[in-house]
Amino acid sequence: MAHVASNSIHTFRPHFHTAESPPPPPIRAFFRCRDESRRRFPVVACQTKPNSPAESSTVEEKEPASLGTDSAGETTSSSSDSAGLPEFPTRNLNRRIAVGSGLFGVGLFVSGRLDFGVSLKDLSAAALPYEEALSNGKPTVVEFYADWCEVCRELAPDVYKVEQQYKGQVNFVMLNVDNTKWEQELDEFGVEGIPHFAFLDRDGNEEGNVVGRLPRRYLLDNVEALAKGEATVPHARVVGQFSKAESRKPRPVTDPRSHG
Repeated sequence: MAHVASNSIHTFRPHFHTAESPPPPPIRAFFRCRDESRRRFPVVACQTKPNSPAESSTVEEKEPASLGTDSAGETTSSSSDSAGLPEFPTRNLNRRIAVGSGLFGVGLFVSGRLDFGVSLKDLSAAALPYEEALSNGKPTVVEFYADWCEVCRELAPDVYKVEQQYKGQVNFVMLNVDNTKWEQELDEFGVEGIPHFAFLDRDGNEEGNVVGRLPRRYLLDNVEALAKGEATVPHARVVGQFSKAESRKPRPVTDPRSHG
């Protein structure tokens, strides 16, 4: 009887595992699931336009922008993709810009001062002969000059501009002090320094003179007064920096018709 009781207790021992219900997952699986949930998945970039079939087969993975902190403690983001940002000028580009600006400034200065190459020779070639100027009934400006006179060369562009402005109203004559042909005129007008500008009325009478380097307005005002037929010029006796006429180099006349 004791044997039967022992078998019955062994046969009907309660348990929770049945064939229909699978065994519960092990505890270690629960910790593995939590670890896998913390894994950071790659960021997939989306494109607005679909790629070609060859390109769509692969997915481009981009690392997210790195975060940092600036000097104020605020969070800032930086990205290695800077293709869309404008590039700063390089050192070579800055050097080229500086050289170009310098050349442009020099060219502008030279063109303003020399008036694209106006020289005493050009003025002399375009000047009216002295005898003709005294006989055509127009007022006259007589300039005594020399090829070696630095002030004369410097004022050539200003004389040219005034001459072009009053061309046809006032005669412009150029007399070279090195030409022995004009010895009498040098004494008559009392030329001691050059450039020497003598302003003559319609009858050939001198109304005044201007000597040396002076602002262009002195020449312009006197020529304007001559063109208007005024009895006097506003600047009758003005002297600036000049070259001494005694430094001239007299030479014989090669052409009797020459007024240079």
